[in-house]
Amino acid sequence: MSHIEFKYGNSVIPFDYDDERFAILGRDIDRPALSDVEISERLDNPIDSAPLEDMVHPGETVLLVVPDATRQTACGQVVNLVVRRLIANGTAPHEISIIFATGIHRPVTDTEKETILTPFIVQRIKTSMHSPRDLMQIRRFGDAERGFPIQLHRSLIEHDHVVLIGGVTFHYFAGFTGGRKLVCPGLASAKTVSATHKLAFDCGKLDRRDGVGPGLLDGNAVHEAFMEAVAKINPSFAINTIVNDRGQAVDLLCGDWITSHRAACEKYAAHHVINITEKRDVVIVSCGGYPYDINMIQAHKALDAASRACNNGGTIIFLAECPDGLGRADFLDWFDAANSAALAEKLCEKYQVNGQTAWNLLKKAERFDVRIITSLDAATSEKMRLVPMQSLSRAIAKTKADLKGYILPNGSKFLLSEFNPR
Repeated sequence: MSHIEFKYGNSVIPFDYDDERFAILGRDIDRPALSDVEISERLDNPIDSAPLEDMVHPGETVLLVVPDATRQTACGQVVNLVVRRLIANGTAPHEISIIFATGIHRPVTDTEKETILTPFIVQRIKTSMHSPRDLMQIRRFGDAERGFPIQLHRSLIEHDHVVLIGGVTFHYFAGFTGGRKLVCPGLASAKTVSATHKLAFDCGKLDRRDGVGPGLLDGNAVHEAFMEAVAKINPSFAINTIVNDRGQAVDLLCGDWITSHRAACEKYAAHHVINITEKRDVVIVSCGGYPYDINMIQAHKALDAASRACNNGGTIIFLAECPDGLGRADFLDWFDAANSAALAEKLCEKYQVNGQTAWNLLKKAERFDVRIITSLDAATSEKMRLVPMQSLSRAIAKTKADLKGYILPNGSKFLLSEFNPR
């Protein structure tokens, strides 16, 4: 027997398993964290750009755009170094501002601010929060080619320089996180967020639009819409991190906001795409703990990954604590639909971002026997067509002992290649 500890929120769930029955997919690469010196070396050698200090002159203002609490990006270490370098270069602390790119997520708490940025930065640098429905914060930057309004936070044009600081992982329909996503949807109005996300869904066939999915950028309508919106403000610089299982930066690519992000995506994919030779009947998946399972809207991305390794009709055991609940108060309402087809029709009648997430989750619940270990109450899980289980051991005991399976300890981080019998 072998032993593994699944991350579950801020705790772990131990599991002893038979190597003959289960194969592990996607152990995170345990690379050492970059030191401050190593990060500084990368900041000194950006991609297709001058170093940030050569671009920012004394007296000019700088806006640092950072992720919210749903991301793990080693932002604190990076922001500390960037702020120190800017100040050493002649920028005054009051000329630097930080904004949390929350998109349509909830606001960042005071405790989370310190976790994301470190207490040192929070005490010394002005921070602000995006609110996608506060029209006083929003400015219009024209219309996109597809006709929707491009509405972004006004701070993007109230500073001389905009610097994007985020991490890169897979995203289930935008291709990858980070880069342009910090501005759109991160600092976009609710209307613009909805319009760009709607591009992921094809209402003609009531299914995901072709070209949209994890690891896909070229030909991805959602990614292209994000890029068009962000080009309106043309950020001065971007910093893209890749983190290990402990949330520490193990790589960093910076420079031009377009090419540095693309390079980071390519490097991330090179280490996080898993090629499987077969699908199996049982898949045990953990999101990777907090913040990947902070709520169901975030956690379901791991379920999406697990579905690529499981035979239709098979069992997925889904470990997702969800201490923040579902992520939206109205998320559960979508599951009033009789099935995913009915939900898709409702979605096309009146599109909402989280309705598409609900549809994606319901599709998985219909294809597989999804058993969930979670802090959500049983009634909530059951309404989402998930089978609540009190423990991992009980969930395993209800599967046939001769069925082969996979273990995905970090389901939110990896992309499993589609099974091709040829």
